[in-house]
Amino acid sequence: MTGPRLAVRALILDAQDRLLIVNAWPGGVSDLWTAPGGGVERHSALPDNLMREVHEETGLSVSVGAPVLVNEFHDPDGTFHQVDLYFRCTLVRGTLSDDWRDPEGVVTDRRWVTREELATLRVKPDTLAEAAWGDRMIYDPLEPIIR
Repeated sequence: MTGPRLAVRALILDAQDRLLIVNAWPGGVSDLWTAPGGGVERHSALPDNLMREVHEETGLSVSVGAPVLVNEFHDPDGTFHQVDLYFRCTLVRGTLSDDWRDPEGVVTDRRWVTREELATLRVKPDTLAEAAWGDRMIYDPLEPIIR
């Protein structure tokens, strides 16, 4: 048995104080939103993985700052267990475009939302807004995976 899967995610606020979120469910199977990011490749630094994932999913280039959230979730009836590390990031270059396609076909939609708009959406983790607009490090303990 292998250990938990490690992933990195970006908390990116734009000049209008909006957070970038993505829907990573091909074909619109789910209405669940989260921050862009993905699995860590071995022998590559976490910030390098995150810059790659953000670009793949959104077409944007970012610089990676400090970690602000550790979130873990699992399938209580299976073997899946993932730890997500969320980093504060700054947009360096690019704009969202409807023409952009995630080369892996995972992210189907992306958008900027205000904190108020985020509160009306189904998002994970539950602490996403607190981490994005807050000023402290958060640990979000193990929770069951949802789809």
